[in-house]
Amino acid sequence: MYGLIKKILFCFPPESIHHGVMRGLKVMHGLPLGKNLLGSFCRPDDTGLQREVFGLTFKNPVGLAAGFDKDAKYIDELSDLGFGFVEIGTVTPVGQPGNEQPRLFRLPADQALINRMGFNNEGAKAAAKRLALRKSNIIVGGNIGKNKLTPNEDAVSDYEKCFHALYDGVDYFVVNVSSPNTPGLRALQEKEPLKQLLHHLQTINAAKPKAKPILLKIAPDLTPEQLDDIVEIVNETKLAGIVATNTTISREGLATPNAEVEKIGMGGLSGLPVKEKATEVIRYIHRKSGGSIPIIAVGGIFTAEDAQEKLDAGAVLVQVYTGFIYEGPAIVKKICSGLKK
Repeated sequence: MYGLIKKILFCFPPESIHHGVMRGLKVMHGLPLGKNLLGSFCRPDDTGLQREVFGLTFKNPVGLAAGFDKDAKYIDELSDLGFGFVEIGTVTPVGQPGNEQPRLFRLPADQALINRMGFNNEGAKAAAKRLALRKSNIIVGGNIGKNKLTPNEDAVSDYEKCFHALYDGVDYFVVNVSSPNTPGLRALQEKEPLKQLLHHLQTINAAKPKAKPILLKIAPDLTPEQLDDIVEIVNETKLAGIVATNTTISREGLATPNAEVEKIGMGGLSGLPVKEKATEVIRYIHRKSGGSIPIIAVGGIFTAEDAQEKLDAGAVLVQVYTGFIYEGPAIVKKICSGLKK
């Protein structure tokens, strides 16, 4: 059924159809029986899938990755689809338009996407207001970043502002220094800048009435030496865990013709092409840390087998994004059913 719907949806520009479909989901959620109808088709049987991770109880291990609901507009609606958790963002202190459109592209032959969104969002305060109004009790993560015009030497201040603004509304934080679409951002993954940023956030966190889990989202393109540094820094700063991985800047091994890929231009690649690379990063971190660092896996997860591969590599939770677009709204139900088997 979704295969036919997908063919129709894929006839329209990716970003515009995304907003249209989500507005439709909101309308459906608001109908008298809409919520129940969505749940009957999409919500999994969570029995036996509950996970206790960094002090939080997840009803099932399948979450929605950051980038889909940037501004926390659809938390309750996404809860209807059965997600165990939703990560909003990336949120910046001040709203910004992001990069020029078009900035989101499908690669159907590779079951992939390329995006160069550029942290388009309405700002941390706007997201916080929406989070305060949500009715569902789904776990929400806050993925935070810096504004495009903020120089790296002032980046710590941007992350601090986001932390304070979202603190009351989210259950955990993810520090995003790994998007390829904000100029210079990935330089913050280098050892010293990253240590400074994370130490500062943990100091602020400790001063709050209740410290919240802070995780670090990393790129799939890091060298083994850089991953060693990441493990060292996460242990030193006592982070709650790692999200692995973000999109890749690589274009290797694509079935889509090179001319078409080159025409699209810059951006982060997600979906099946990043699956193996993400799994390798997860396996390396798990082995290097002796399994002491909880890992949320994201990258090329379309099926229960994909999710199980990530869990076997050392992840404790998984997130979908591109898989959600290609597989449809029943993806959580299908993955959870497969994991139970």
